[in-house]
Amino acid sequence: MIRALTIAAAMLSFVIAAGTVSAQTPTAADKAAISKACSQQANAKGLHGKARKKFRAACKRRGGKPQ
Repeated sequence: MIRALTIAAAMLSFVIAAGTVSAQTPTAADKAAISKACSQQANAKGLHGKARKKFRAACKRRGGKPQ
């Protein structure tokens, strides 16, 4: 009986952890929105070439939030 409860508790903790991880993973729509926001910010700054690429990479890591 105790062993079954221990196994059930362990399984429940894995399910909760998996739900938390999947909730933090951006979906394809989220990634597209972040990419678009970063492109708009780069346009507003007038960035081109390597500077634009570097800015967009940093912007995407921030989740599209302005600096």
